[in-house]
Amino acid sequence: MAQSEAVKEIVSDQTRVGWIGTGVMGQAMCGHILAAGFQVSVYNRTASKAQDLCSKGATMADSPLSVAQQSDVVFTIVGYPSDVREVMLGEKGILKGLRPGGIVVDMTTSQPSLARELSLAAKERSCESIDAPVSGGDKGAKSGTLAIMVGGEKNTFELLAPLFKCMGNATYMGPAGSGQSCKLANQVTIASTMIGLVEGMIYAQKAGLNVDTFLQAISGGAAGSKSLELYSGRIRNRDFDPGFYVNHFVKDLGIALEECRNMDLALPGLALAQQLYVSLKAHGEGALGTQALILALERLNNIKQ
Repeated sequence: MAQSEAVKEIVSDQTRVGWIGTGVMGQAMCGHILAAGFQVSVYNRTASKAQDLCSKGATMADSPLSVAQQSDVVFTIVGYPSDVREVMLGEKGILKGLRPGGIVVDMTTSQPSLARELSLAAKERSCESIDAPVSGGDKGAKSGTLAIMVGGEKNTFELLAPLFKCMGNATYMGPAGSGQSCKLANQVTIASTMIGLVEGMIYAQKAGLNVDTFLQAISGGAAGSKSLELYSGRIRNRDFDPGFYVNHFVKDLGIALEECRNMDLALPGLALAQQLYVSLKAHGEGALGTQALILALERLNNIKQ
């Protein structure tokens, strides 16, 4: 694809893809794009975390700017809104290197207002910025079954379909920022669901039930959920390895609460969940997975599963 022309079609042996952020989620997601035959350049602040992708054919770059200079479409999935801003708008940021007609897709869970700001900044350079956060955790990333929530220009969303298909199922939500708003609503839903799952398990234990049998009994009924499917077994096995970090969930719920304040919206379940997850951080458990919520409720009740 010539350096001067806009992306008009996504073709595996022609479209050059850049990937920034190769953590728990990003490494698997980028791996699917590599496996589909795309030429990929990668950047991660900790270069060793990108080595596996390089062994599979990706090219290592030394900055987001360098990735953008080598790419038609650049994906980012980093930690916090401040990281997104630096990666996109910094001195060695993507928009300093992306050619006119290029596309950047931010898959980080971030602020809707920042997504709108980045969309305007990209358009000033004759580029497109899409917000496309994901849900499904590490298992969804590895299996290529993530839910992808997309905000931005609809024709750009449709253009990106072959790349989104590598990672999961994409849904167009509306203009810039809409993908982020959808993801925040998703996190609000998950937060209260996780509280319900953990409290149900603790109640069952205290009532003298076999907790594994309890989980089996409710899984096919109205209490069944993706959270139960993904996390109940890990909780029972005391497996708190992160599919999604407590630290990042606290960040997401904090952004959601900030949005609620801006909209004069009261969501007490969200506020409670955020405080429980903050308590995990206070105990030095921010690097655990979100299923570690059980630890906060166990401490409140002086019991252990």
